[in-house]
Amino acid sequence: MSDRQVLLLHGWRTPTPDHWQLWLAPRAYKHGWDVDFPRLPAADTPMLADWLPVVQARVARVPRATELVVVAHCCGALTWMHHAAVLGGRGRRADRVLLVAPPGRRWRHPDLSGMPYPPVDGWSLRRAAGVTRLVAGVDDPWGGVAETTILGRTLGVEVDVVPGGRHLDPESGFGPWPQVLDWLMDPGAADLNTARRDPPR
Repeated sequence: MSDRQVLLLHGWRTPTPDHWQLWLAPRAYKHGWDVDFPRLPAADTPMLADWLPVVQARVARVPRATELVVVAHCCGALTWMHHAAVLGGRGRRADRVLLVAPPGRRWRHPDLSGMPYPPVDGWSLRRAAGVTRLVAGVDDPWGGVAETTILGRTLGVEVDVVPGGRHLDPESGFGPWPQVLDWLMDPGAADLNTARRDPPR
C-alpha cells in the first residue's frame, strides 16, 4: 500500500478508453500511487444524491497520513464542490484537488437535472483541500473560460486555461494529458495549459 493516493472522479457518462483519466490511472499507479477510480452510479443520468455518498465514502476511508490528490472532470468536479460545501471545513481533507471543465451555472441538459450547480463556497472549498486548481478549455460549450475565471476568482483558487481545449474530453480531441501526470508527481513543475490534441471527433 502506498502513502500516496489519487482519487479520479469522472464526469457525465462513463469515460471512454481514450479519455485522459483512463490514460492517467495506470501511469499514476506505475509511479507509485494507489489509484481509486470508482464508476459512479448511472453515469448517463447522474444524480447528486447517488454520487455524493460515493465521494464522501472514498475520501473518508483514506488514512490521514496518506497524501490524497483528487482529479475530477465535468460533473465529478461539481460533485467535489458539493462535497466541500457539505464538509464545511470538517472531516478528512485532500492535499490537492484539480477540477477540470466544471459545467457552468447556466448550462442545462435533461439528463443532468439531478446534478444541481453547487454552492460557490470558497471558505469550504479551501478547507476541503490544501490546494485547489480549476482548468477550463477555450470554447467549452458547457461553461467556458470567462465563467470559470469568475468562479476561480470568487473561490480564491488558481485557474488554468487550455487553448482550444473545449470540454477537455476525447470529443474535443484530448486524450493523453502528460501535464496532469507531471502535476500529480510535482505540483510546482507542471504547466496545465497544454495537452496533446488530436482532431476533434
